[in-house]
Amino acid sequence: MALANFSEIKVSSMILHKGETLFRQGETGPLYRVKSGLLKIVRVHEDGSQILVNIIVPGEMIPHHSLLSPNPNYGTAVALMETEAEVIPSAEWYRKLAQNPELYREVALQLQEKVRMMQQRIDQLTQVAPADKLRKLQEWFSRYIAPASITDVLTQEEIGQFIGLRRETINRLLRSQTGYAAKKGK
Repeated sequence: MALANFSEIKVSSMILHKGETLFRQGETGPLYRVKSGLLKIVRVHEDGSQILVNIIVPGEMIPHHSLLSPNPNYGTAVALMETEAEVIPSAEWYRKLAQNPELYREVALQLQEKVRMMQQRIDQLTQVAPADKLRKLQEWFSRYIAPASITDVLTQEEIGQFIGLRRETINRLLRSQTGYAAKKGK
């Protein structure tokens, strides 16, 4: 979402390094706009286990569910690589929205874009063959991290969580891709 219409809001920038946390599940606080890099959103269960539920790309404002009204964070946001984010004070954000109802359209457009991204994820998940699920996810990630590979930013467990496969299956598929690439290069 372009912040041009929100120019009176004073934002600050911050840099997160790989593995650093932007916000934690259950907390409330400011909103953020990702300028560069990638974030993962993980949901932490009562037993301490984590599941990857979302990837945040440049241009997104988060947390999504708090763009219109304040809510506790659904998950924990962690940098997958060096990430720059703008910090947007939530009180100023909501005040500006209340003063300019037409700005809700910009929020709706951002949420529409996120729905489209989630539809691509559904497309990845509905592939019948596990290899096709992995390939589609790798293609999507390459738009944001090339020339790095998906395994540079996500663990095999996280890849499996994201596309509904076991870590062992991901390991086997990645090894077969590596073997194929090595044979192709000869």
